[in-house]
Amino acid sequence: MTQSLGDRHDVELAALAAAGGRREFGELVRRHGSAVRGLLRRMGAQPSLADDIAQDAFIQAFERCAEFRGEGTFAAWVKRIAARLYIKRVAKEARYVAEVENEDAAPPTDHAGRVDLDEALKALSEPERLCVSLCHGAGMAHPEIAAALNLPLGTVKSHVKRGLDKLRARLQPQAGQPLGSAQHVG
Repeated sequence: MTQSLGDRHDVELAALAAAGGRREFGELVRRHGSAVRGLLRRMGAQPSLADDIAQDAFIQAFERCAEFRGEGTFAAWVKRIAARLYIKRVAKEARYVAEVENEDAAPPTDHAGRVDLDEALKALSEPERLCVSLCHGAGMAHPEIAAALNLPLGTVKSHVKRGLDKLRARLQPQAGQPLGSAQHVG
């Protein structure tokens, strides 16, 4: 009896895809496509750009599937590819601006008093959002981020720390409200 695609592990699917298995790679795209697009949106990409870059990332991943060794997760591997493609796109289009957004703005909340992670990320400066997303969304180490963004390592560490501090402050429940009823992290 043959094992269905849905029952196979990512490492096995990647090995079969490296041998030319388009159906197997399609299963990997189905499993991880929304996570890759979500990371790109959190990094600042508009939905249509996130879709385009995710597609390009999966094309590169298919072409380089033999390089995936299963030492980490397939999702993390393809997210790194997507993150690097987004960084290249941002740099190419000269949209990378190191200005800090207005920190005095009230945290965005909905009618139930919940704060959304995506909305909280939008309140970060672009460098902070990119560094936090690459570190915690794509699983990249600080030195990798520094190299990808062409920034000093200390600057990357500062952006990550400052960004996380701002996110913690925005996502913290309001005084007197229990954690579960005060926030929603998406």
